Amino acid sequence: MSHGPTTTATQGGAVKLPPLTPGPYRARLTVVALIATLGGLLFGYDTSVMNGAMSFMEQPDQLNLTSGGIGIAVSSLLFASAVGALTGGRISDRIGRKTTITIMATLFIAGVAVVATAPNLLVLAIGRVILGLAVGSASVVVPVYLAELAPYEIRGSLAGRNEMMIVTGQLLAIIMNAIIGNVWGEQYPWVWRVMFTLAAIPAILLLLGVTRLPESPRWLADKGREEEALAILDSLRPEGRAKPELDEIQAASQEEASRVNMSISEIFSNRNLVRIVLIGCGIGFFQQTTGINSILYYGERVLEQSGFSRGGALIANIAPATISVIAAIIALQMMDRFSRRKTFLWGYGLVAVTHVLIASAATFLPEGGIRPFVLLALIVFFVGSMQLCLNVATWVTLSEIFPLKMRAFGMGLSVFVLWMTNSFLSLVFDSVLAAVGLSMSFIGFAILNAVAFTFFFLFVPETKGRTLEQLEEDVMSGELFNRSRG
Repeated sequence: MSHGPTTTATQGGAVKLPPLTPGPYRARLTVVALIATLGGLLFGYDTSVMNGAMSFMEQPDQLNLTSGGIGIAVSSLLFASAVGALTGGRISDRIGRKTTITIMATLFIAGVAVVATAPNLLVLAIGRVILGLAVGSASVVVPVYLAELAPYEIRGSLAGRNEMMIVTGQLLAIIMNAIIGNVWGEQYPWVWRVMFTLAAIPAILLLLGVTRLPESPRWLADKGREEEALAILDSLRPEGRAKPELDEIQAASQEEASRVNMSISEIFSNRNLVRIVLIGCGIGFFQQTTGINSILYYGERVLEQSGFSRGGALIANIAPATISVIAAIIALQMMDRFSRRKTFLWGYGLVAVTHVLIASAATFLPEGGIRPFVLLALIVFFVGSMQLCLNVATWVTLSEIFPLKMRAFGMGLSVFVLWMTNSFLSLVFDSVLAAVGLSMSFIGFAILNAVAFTFFFLFVPETKGRTLEQLEEDVMSGELFNRSRG
């Protein structure tokens, strides 16, 4: 394709890129996105595979895990994911997105090999830590890679495929666990090893497929490798678009290089910035105290306490995982149509009420009969409410509220709080469930969600309908907080 001079219209003093037209580059973008989002699929699968495997792992002739051991097995991946999320982006900035994805795929394979052959809890935890480093890196690197490769016109839809692959991976893990556990579980108690081993298939496909992935043209341009960046853009854009887009990338890179980020001392010496950081950390914290991960990681255990048999719990587990995918699709479509703040309030209100209903049903309905099915219906409604109103809204809001010069710090700290809250809750939930039962566990979640509702009502501002520049000005001046109930 030609790299010659291209005539482009100007609008408001900025270069307007040639429009996206039909062409073979779209197929190439689709293939690249499919390969890269295998990292998202693995993210979902590896975080959810314990939900269905644990009942086999705790058997005396297998790993003989206690409730505490189950908590360690689940949370070791999550603690490592927090580390992977903090370090993955910085590593990819240094060595490139493609090389980082290669390392990530290798870690996925190595982690599966260690977990699937683990003779005891220690080795299992080591394997889960390896997987966690890969999961955390995938949570950061894959979305950035897709955003940097995609034309701005379709960036949202292309990057959104990663979120869909995550929830698809979670659903796939639940379905495979249900099939394997019900068909072979009674005869072969070591089937939990097969459940983990299946994750090697997409991991190997990712490792093989990464050879077909181009490096990020934005990363190449930032490193001064303009010719390579231009060649990649030329293969992923319509004719005549690569050169002006590269010019735009270089201009943005120069502007970024001239920007000086605020130091931590500068951030914490500004009352308004301290307030927005605390709000961001609160958003991350309360997203995890919804109780969603009690179902994502321990759904089998919760459903068994609801009255299902082990095999029935494995099958019933598919229902909340399915509604999670459906709600995520709807949430992506509705995000820009409704108030962020009202979406949060509806979400936490619905979740708190549903937890009270779950606790009430677990207390007052007699064993057997309709009890397990009533509880399953309430759990499905809870998961749907959370995914519809809170999951996407959390990530969108966190990406919006921080001023540019401290956005990396604010977002990083908020996501770290989110991961650590996830990890600690996952570590103790099985022990809490065994100690106080289903009803009191969900009363605890109901109280936390009532506190979350109050927090969002009093402190979290509306961000919809404002540009990032307007939000930054309102944060710095404090005006955003004065309008927090708008």
